[in-house]
Amino acid sequence: MMKRSLLLSCAMALGWLSVRAAESSRPNILLIVSDDQGYADTGFQGAKDIPTPHLDRLAKSGVRFTSGSVTHPFCSPTRAGLMAGRYQQRFGHERNPFYEPTDHREGLPTSETLLPARMRDAGYVTGWIGKWHLGAAPEFAPQKRGFAETYGFIGGGHRFREWQINAAVEYQVPIERNGVTVGTPAHLTEAFGREAAAFVKRHASEPWFLYLAFNAPHTPHEPTPERLARFAVIKDPTRQKYAAQVSLMDDAIGETLAALHESGQESRTLVFFFSDNGGPVGINGSDNTPLRGAKGTVYEGGVRVPFLIAWPGKISGGRSDDRPVSSVDVFATSLAVAGAPMPTDRKYDSVNLLPYLTGEKSGAPHERLFWRNGALLAVREGDWKLVRGAGKSDELYHLASDIGESRDVAAANPAVLARLAGALEAWNKELIDPVFPGLSLHPNAKKKAGKNKKTP
Repeated sequence: MMKRSLLLSCAMALGWLSVRAAESSRPNILLIVSDDQGYADTGFQGAKDIPTPHLDRLAKSGVRFTSGSVTHPFCSPTRAGLMAGRYQQRFGHERNPFYEPTDHREGLPTSETLLPARMRDAGYVTGWIGKWHLGAAPEFAPQKRGFAETYGFIGGGHRFREWQINAAVEYQVPIERNGVTVGTPAHLTEAFGREAAAFVKRHASEPWFLYLAFNAPHTPHEPTPERLARFAVIKDPTRQKYAAQVSLMDDAIGETLAALHESGQESRTLVFFFSDNGGPVGINGSDNTPLRGAKGTVYEGGVRVPFLIAWPGKISGGRSDDRPVSSVDVFATSLAVAGAPMPTDRKYDSVNLLPYLTGEKSGAPHERLFWRNGALLAVREGDWKLVRGAGKSDELYHLASDIGESRDVAAANPAVLARLAGALEAWNKELIDPVFPGLSLHPNAKKKAGKNKKTP
């Protein structure tokens, strides 16, 4: 009897160990998003004045998507789309929410089940570190949307080191851990790197999904004095501070990637990196060369961004891919990696990129990509792109021969123009109007702006 009990105990122990081994071998997903970073502002994109050695190494180990884009030309809508796996205009999240914790409209609608909740249900530990910007009311908080561990700030921006804590002012709200206020770090970007590295090491024996959302290099520029001194050769003071902010972020990413390597998780971690929109050229010191336009526009400078995907051992690295892909594809790709089913309860726009990265599938992941920012709309089909502005005739560009969108060839290609215009109009009919007023239209925006004039 004792021998049978011992054998049963051993079998149970072996079963538990095999379950743990299977769990620890499931791939992790690390999603890194920068804020307002220019298309040309990394070493792997050609920057000469801003060294980004850690991102450059990530690029060498993975795939650089030279036509990688986001679903909107500014912050919050892009984040809403990638978290929901759908064009954010399908559920009315087309504006940056006004920061108001008592306003229950201004945020990502709770009718959407987000990627972290689906990853959690698939058995993953979920973490968010950094910037949220998807609603300030309690029901919109990251810990209510599927994240088990959280660290960061709820608004759309924050001070980096010149702390002026004020819970009512968006850029000065307290830093929170799991919804509870914690002390302010010496520098916010460095803190995000430490927190991400700690998360990676803490969960080395179980699968995880980590959303590392930097607010760098968004303004206000507050690099450390030591880092700023490294870029003294840059004479433009705004560009100098911007470069220092990008460099600090690159080091924070490097600390996170080092934790993957040191804990033996590098070969089983899929990593995404991209900016949330194009650089706001002339405002934060960013550079979108060779693209036309900037943050807020639907020209390439507003939506085409530095875009990397890496998974050593699974995806062959050191290559560029010019096929158009989108930030919305994080959703389907992550679920596929986790072995979770793609939901079918509504229309999703996300595509699993893994078969295209491994060579199992050829061709373009998307037939077309679409954008809408109010009266500004665009559609891309292969190398063709139609741009529509308020009160203007439709413009047509051939991106393979004119990446800077400098030559409108609409008159010479009426059939292409008609086809893309029809596709754009059909897509636009599927969308709904914004469900909240947003930052610029909220009735309290002017009142609060006047009250807090010192807020960046």
